[in-house]
Amino acid sequence: MVDSIAATSLVGYRPMCRGLSDTGTSYRRKSSSNCRISGSQFLGRRIFCLSPRLKVRTLANTSINALAMELTKEAYSYREEERIPRTWSYRPDDSVDRKPGLWPPENRADNPSLHNPLLRQERMGCGWLGAIFEWEGVIIEDNPDLEKQAWLALSQEEGKSAPPAFILRRIEGMKNEQAISEVLCWSRDPSEMRRMAARKEEIYQALQGGIYRLRSGSREFVNVLMHYKIPMALISTRPRKTLETAIGSIGIEGYFSAIVAAEDVHRGKPDPEMFVYAAQLLKFIPERCIVFGNSNQTVEAAHDVRMKCVAVASKHPVYELSAADLVVRHLNELSIVDLKNLADIESPEFGSLEPEMELEEEEEDRSTSVGVDDIFW
Repeated sequence: MVDSIAATSLVGYRPMCRGLSDTGTSYRRKSSSNCRISGSQFLGRRIFCLSPRLKVRTLANTSINALAMELTKEAYSYREEERIPRTWSYRPDDSVDRKPGLWPPENRADNPSLHNPLLRQERMGCGWLGAIFEWEGVIIEDNPDLEKQAWLALSQEEGKSAPPAFILRRIEGMKNEQAISEVLCWSRDPSEMRRMAARKEEIYQALQGGIYRLRSGSREFVNVLMHYKIPMALISTRPRKTLETAIGSIGIEGYFSAIVAAEDVHRGKPDPEMFVYAAQLLKFIPERCIVFGNSNQTVEAAHDVRMKCVAVASKHPVYELSAADLVVRHLNELSIVDLKNLADIESPEFGSLEPEMELEEEEEDRSTSVGVDDIFW
């Protein structure tokens, strides 16, 4: 009877012939000692099994082991060819050729196409991150009570019911039109929403009185970023005209490379639209931008687009902002090293640092079996 055995079983089988032991123990029923085949054809080669009554040396010096390993390699070589290769192409520019399959990935800040070593060093330094600042509560002092008073005054003018405290907390950071239509549900007509939003802003400016005061440490930190040539953007849900007037009144014009105001976006926080648009204006990918805010809505919006977030504890206690990457009370507590550590190579854009195991689909082995006579007695 001829049986088909795979090449892989040949290594564990080790077809060798041994004689009877000196103790006289009978191995008649043992397949390893009753091989009575005078010779068999095995892929063009011949395997000779000697009589069990003769003591022979192990076939270690013969070519059978090498032949078995060659068959095993041939049987599984097709799997190596069909395996999906690991290719990580983290390249800042498609024109730059990188070697695939390297781990950990190469620093995305580095661009070998830059022939100027000074530019290349600057790009790998502070020129590889951007800063996005919120206006109120981060750069200037914020008074949340004025915002609540403005909404309550608007509700009285429009004949609407006064919004409760939890609704007022919910609409913090939203655009006026967004809060009127989605949370307060006062109107969904575009013209009415714009009218009420403009009126609410007028009430707020009247209550605020046009007086702006920088937070402690804000000017010093912004000057440091300017010294290291780190591009900065300013975002706010205030109208652009109001924002530009406030910037000029406190003397920080020219610090920010981009300004995102209420007219530039459709939605405010917790939607990350403002942060994404600011990153586009700075010409940075979101993973290389650091957001500076003062609320959990800011932290949520920044993390949704994989930005890092530094929370400034201006109106919330420190323990309530623990979801942020860093929490400070004033901006001058930070250093350039802190920012570079936030924007280092261990970023979520690369996923997990440990490569995951690849699962291979089980396939039937190719027909690499050979016929061997199994008459052992």
